[in-house]
Amino acid sequence: MSTSTHLPVKASTDVMTAPVVAVGLAGGYLVASETGIRPLGGVVLALAGLYAGRTWLARGGPAVAGGLGAAYLLAFGASHPLAKQIGAWPSVAVVTALAAAAAYVVSDRQRRD
Repeated sequence: MSTSTHLPVKASTDVMTAPVVAVGLAGGYLVASETGIRPLGGVVLALAGLYAGRTWLARGGPAVAGGLGAAYLLAFGASHPLAKQIGAWPSVAVVTALAAAAAYVVSDRQRRD
């Protein structure tokens, strides 16, 4: 006897990705900072990126998904040297705002209801 269980996950085209990006970047930093376990913050970052990425792929195809995925990873990478200039949380806030804005402009505002 086989039973199928499905996670209650929204259809990929229904997800607003800007908040997911914010959770990935800011939430990943918060988890790493508060637990002292950097890889755990990386898990949050990766899961949010994958969740947003499936929407970007469904809405815009590989070019949009690749571009926004690269912007997401660039934001993460840029936060480190920027933190040396302005501090950790301000850096996370800046890169999160920029990456979330990019996700909104390129993908979310065209969402079909």
